[in-house]
Amino acid sequence: MIKIYAPASIGNVGVGFDILGAAITPIDGTLLGDCVSIKSSNTFQLNCYGNFSTHLPSDITKHITWKAWNWFNKKTNKKKPISITLEKNMPIGSGLGSSASSIVASVLAFNYFYKTKLTTIELIKLMGTLEGSISGGIHYDNVAPCYLGGLQLITNDIQYPIQKLPVFKNWLWIIAWPGITVSTSSARNILPLHYSQEECVQNSRNLSTFIHALYTQKSELAIRFMKDTIAEPYRILLIKKFLYIKKTIKKLGALTCNISGSGPTLFSICLNISIANKVKNWLEKNYIKNNQGFVHICKIDQLGARKIRI
Repeated sequence: MIKIYAPASIGNVGVGFDILGAAITPIDGTLLGDCVSIKSSNTFQLNCYGNFSTHLPSDITKHITWKAWNWFNKKTNKKKPISITLEKNMPIGSGLGSSASSIVASVLAFNYFYKTKLTTIELIKLMGTLEGSISGGIHYDNVAPCYLGGLQLITNDIQYPIQKLPVFKNWLWIIAWPGITVSTSSARNILPLHYSQEECVQNSRNLSTFIHALYTQKSELAIRFMKDTIAEPYRILLIKKFLYIKKTIKKLGALTCNISGSGPTLFSICLNISIANKVKNWLEKNYIKNNQGFVHICKIDQLGARKIRI
């Protein structure tokens, strides 16, 4: 049997709309991500379980795992009976790369099972295409870090479509999902079709300075320019009291507060565990809406998707 785990991810990472993504893992060892298991079987089976499996489509052909299997089945022309199990641990519409997690785990599991030996770039492109079948457009800011780990810059270059960036190892990333969803399409539709020259220049300045700060290991400079002028000013309308939350947790000692992907998950960065716990406790009391919501203190997951023991 093959079992693949694919971690949660933060899309945009504040300043990098559609071109930055970071894989994350809770420091307490929780596996925050989806798993896909595959084994040979007498008949085709696709089983789903996990905390969020009931949110998946009832039509099996609309499952992203089924779409991935169908692609590999056609490519290899090997109609092997197969039993697939998707462990859906990631909330859909959370802003934590839920669909990317399922896609990456599925694609890698099938690549092992069918022994197709696709290259990294071929796998990334397939993952992006499958992601696009859900969100309406191909993008890699979740699938790339989910697959390869770390903080990834999406270049879309033919030879080097992604580039891994350095990170600050002492940063603690607090992520908070309130237990409600925001659809990616709604979050995209709220954005303007056109931006002013000033907005574009400022966003370019912020992003380039942020990346420069990563390479020169200037943490304070990176934080000062970790500002989103493209999406956050508009998406805060989808997150109740966002500015109040941001102001409050920064008073507690957090360095920043941004929207993860399309939201409603928020992420914050702290420099020590004491402040991180204060922020975590405040968010649990003031941002979580129901018993499905969660807050985790995380670090950057440098491993990305991997086989796990069964």
